[in-house]
Formats: sequence, C-alpha cells, structure tokens
Amino acid sequence: MDKHSFDTLSQAVNTLTQEDGYKEDFEANETCIKALYSKKEYQPSDLKITASYRFEGMTNPSDESIVFTIEAKDGTKGTLVMSYGSSTAQNEELIQQIPCEKN
Repeated sequence: MDKHSFDTLSQAVNTLTQEDGYKEDFEANETCIKALYSKKEYQPSDLKITASYRFEGMTNPSDESIVFTIEAKDGTKGTLVMSYGSSTAQNEELIQQIPCEKN
C-alpha cells in the first residue's frame, strides 16, 4: 500500500524527489526512456514503475497528469510526468511497455 496522498503534482514531485530519493527525471522519447540528469538511456525492460499518482487540473478536470515513480535495474530512481490531452511530449506507447510493480 502506498504511503503518500498528494494534493498537487508539484507536491508529489517535490516529496518524491526530496524525501523518497527519486532524484532523476525520466522522459520517454521516440526510441528510449532517457534520464535527463545522467543522460543514461533505458529500454522499458530495464525499468520498473513502482507507483503512480493521478492529478486533475484545478480549473479544467480534463487537464490530467500522472507522475510515475520509476526504478532502473542499475539502481537509478526517478520520476516521469505525463500530461494527458491533445498534445503530450512523452511517447505513451513506450511508457506502457514499462513493467509495473504489483502492490
């Protein structure tokens, strides 16, 4: 069972980064999941989603976003933020290939 309950996306990212050690920012591009600080590149099979948190926009409930906590096989821990809507910078198909940890 997850120990967190967040009201905002920024609160979630700050807590996960500062208190839980998810220091890296991940981004899903066309061919891989990239760690933005270390510049390492991963395939979905190298990663595991350990938790996810969904948020709705304050003024428009259709402005949804989700933050994933991700751990790599090499020990790297970070977050990946994905916004839902007409345009997203993330490769959703690649993210969907990352295995999820069972709770």
